[in-house]
Amino acid sequence: MPLETLPVISLLSDPATLSRELGDSFQTFGFAMVKDHGVDPDLIARAWALTAEFFALPEAEKRRYHISGQGGARGYTPFGTEIAKGAKLHDLKEFWHVGRNLREGHALSASMPPNIWPARPEQFRETFEALYAEFDKVGARILSRIAVWLGLDERWFDPAIDDGNSVMRLLHYPPVPDAESGAIRAGAHEDINLITLLLGAEEAGLELLAKDGSWIGVSPPEGAMVVNIGDMLQRLTNHVLPSTTHRVRNPDGERARHSRYSMPFFLHLRSDFAFRTLPQCITAGNPDRYPVSITADDYLQQRLREIGLRK
Repeated sequence: MPLETLPVISLLSDPATLSRELGDSFQTFGFAMVKDHGVDPDLIARAWALTAEFFALPEAEKRRYHISGQGGARGYTPFGTEIAKGAKLHDLKEFWHVGRNLREGHALSASMPPNIWPARPEQFRETFEALYAEFDKVGARILSRIAVWLGLDERWFDPAIDDGNSVMRLLHYPPVPDAESGAIRAGAHEDINLITLLLGAEEAGLELLAKDGSWIGVSPPEGAMVVNIGDMLQRLTNHVLPSTTHRVRNPDGERARHSRYSMPFFLHLRSDFAFRTLPQCITAGNPDRYPVSITADDYLQQRLREIGLRK
């Protein structure tokens, strides 16, 4: 597979074909582009409109929804807060996080705070709760195909992600004609979670780092999702499935004067999931890199400190 051809895979393919195509793309790139995901286009259109409307609110109003000490887990995170691991300059973005709603008294409540919702725009909560549920379903379906590709039962991930700490991020990259020298919209990084499902990559800027050291632009067809492997799945598979470095570069010319919006869904394990490297991913040539177990939440908190969201 030439490195220039990141495939677009239909989720309507038969299960065996889908497992093979997704697995091959993820193993080669750490990324795949998927179409026919089944999320209602009208729901997505409403979500885009509300995202733009929220980020256009006055800065003081948005900051009322910033919760100090929570690592950005819910609500608003101001512009210039997040920084890529090892970077010196903060990313040129602001965002809002929606998490899973847990019943009162749930055993995982300590690691998954309740959502907060802005007073405006109207229909914000209803729209994003519905979209969160759709992302959840699509993500579980993709994981079932990854499981088969790995030689596991197709339901293997179900208990691992049941009440998982997944987060939907509404992202706004403001215009950047006068950006700080060297700062970009999102510095080169890897995602923390199992897999990420992304809407909004049609706007140019998302790039992945190929194995030959070159940057490849990722531009899916309209309405398609970009899906990538995160560090948690890389760890679980002993790097058989790679968590690929990616970035969002600044636009050129006229596009620099326009905002960019995107919606990644970071699909996470349950907070109490204990990492144990999958036996079939351990060989003489690929010995176990992670013999010491750690919970998903301990791993998450460590990484949040590295990217500036926790102190």
